[in-house]
This record gives sequence, C-alpha cells and structure tokens, in this order.
Amino acid sequence: MRGLADEARIRRFMRELARAARRPTRVYLTGGATAVLSHWRASTIDIDIKIVPEDDALFQAIPRLKESLAINVELAAPDDFIPVPDGWEDRSRFITQEGLVTFLDYDLVAQALAKIERGHAQDQEDVQEMLRRGLVRTEELRAAFEAIEPKLYRYPAIDPGAFRRAVEAVAPAS
Repeated sequence: MRGLADEARIRRFMRELARAARRPTRVYLTGGATAVLSHWRASTIDIDIKIVPEDDALFQAIPRLKESLAINVELAAPDDFIPVPDGWEDRSRFITQEGLVTFLDYDLVAQALAKIERGHAQDQEDVQEMLRRGLVRTEELRAAFEAIEPKLYRYPAIDPGAFRRAVEAVAPAS
C-alpha cells in the first residue's frame, strides 16, 4: 500500500529519479508537492510532475520508484487542465539540481489558476495559503486569467463564466 508523500519522501524521489537521467532535464513539481516543499502542508497524496523534455529513462524509472518508495506519482501539470500564461517556464521556481535534473515548482500563478478552476476544498485552501505567503498576488491572478481567457475554448470541460467568477471571488478587483 502506498502512503502519503512527506518532504523526505519527495526529496528521496527527486534524488532517485535524477539517477535515471541520461540528459539534462527539467522536472516541474505541482500541486501537493509544491505545498509540502513550501512547508504549508506536511504531506500530499501524490507527487504531480511534468518532465521537459520528455525522457523515456525517467518515465521508465517512475513505476519502480512508486513501488520502492511506496508513493503515488502522477504526470499532471496545470497545462493539462487549463491554458497557462505564456512564460510559465521563466516564472517557475528553482528547487534544486540533482545530477542532470533541475527540479522546479511549476509557475505558481498557473498552479493557483488551475486550483481555482478545479475548486476542491484543498485546492481553495492552497490558493489562500499562496496568497497569504505572498507567493501569488491577486492582481497577478486576474491578469493571468485575462491572458488565458481567449484560449479557454481549447478546454471544453471548462465553463468560462464559472471560471471567471471563481477567479473574481478569490482575487477581487481593488
């Protein structure tokens, strides 16, 4: 049975995954892994990652690491659920370098928007914590939503009006 991923397990996963790398790669952590490594949550159900560029050696290592570390790993990032603002790579926060792999937190504004769109209780708490800690600002969320709104048609599961209202509720105009 797989357990929760605390900071020690996430960091061990990062070290072990990096050992499999055969070329320079960036691994973006999202969701609960960002929350745990930023110290506003003690653990997460799974480690969500995006690998750029995609690397078969890393993908092949993931099932082994899931079993040996008794953790859940998902290939999931904000751009799987919403259009993300241009330049997300540049806004992603450096976490650490392990061998050939650079680990980063996926752009926090994009993460916050994806969490707002999902609307789950834990996601709402995470966005509030990002705002409290100054990791994202309300004006950034509004501006980023404005930038992606014309692209929402590419994500048919999203109700653009409901998404806008959710953003405005979290990030009201001053």
